[in-house]
Amino acid sequence: MGLLTKPIKSLDDLFVHTLEDIYYAEQKITKALPKMIEKVSDPQLKAGFQTHLAETKNQIKRLEQVFEMHGASPKATGCPAIDGIVEEANAIMSDASDPEVLDAAALAAAQAVEHYEITRYGTLIAWARQLGRNDCAAVLQQTLDEEKATDLKLTQIAEARINRVAV
Repeated sequence: MGLLTKPIKSLDDLFVHTLEDIYYAEQKITKALPKMIEKVSDPQLKAGFQTHLAETKNQIKRLEQVFEMHGASPKATGCPAIDGIVEEANAIMSDASDPEVLDAAALAAAQAVEHYEITRYGTLIAWARQLGRNDCAAVLQQTLDEEKATDLKLTQIAEARINRVAV
């Protein structure tokens, strides 16, 4: 842990730290998605990103609700994993000169984000249940369900069109 981070001594501390991590990640995603929406050319992909941006804003509100339910203040802790995924996405999209290839790169980056979020929310739900916080788990489950649905939609868009036209 960094010097400014509270020591993690219990599962409860780990739960709160991971909430802070995904809170940061969701905020980072709300900043990255508008740029991706601008860059992609496929209308279905653009619409999918716009829908996910709206969902992400609601997911941030849910996280704030979970913090409150758990007696913690909403706080973002830097997340090197999401920073790396977003940095890589920006680099690949800036290197892609063909619009169809850029769409495929943006979609793949979005799925990397979804997979990260799915792992984080799944873990948080398991820990919340272990801590006897089924109320928190239920709120987090709503977000996990949305993340899985978004990942499935992105897979369908990739397989139906984006990957094929990028060839």
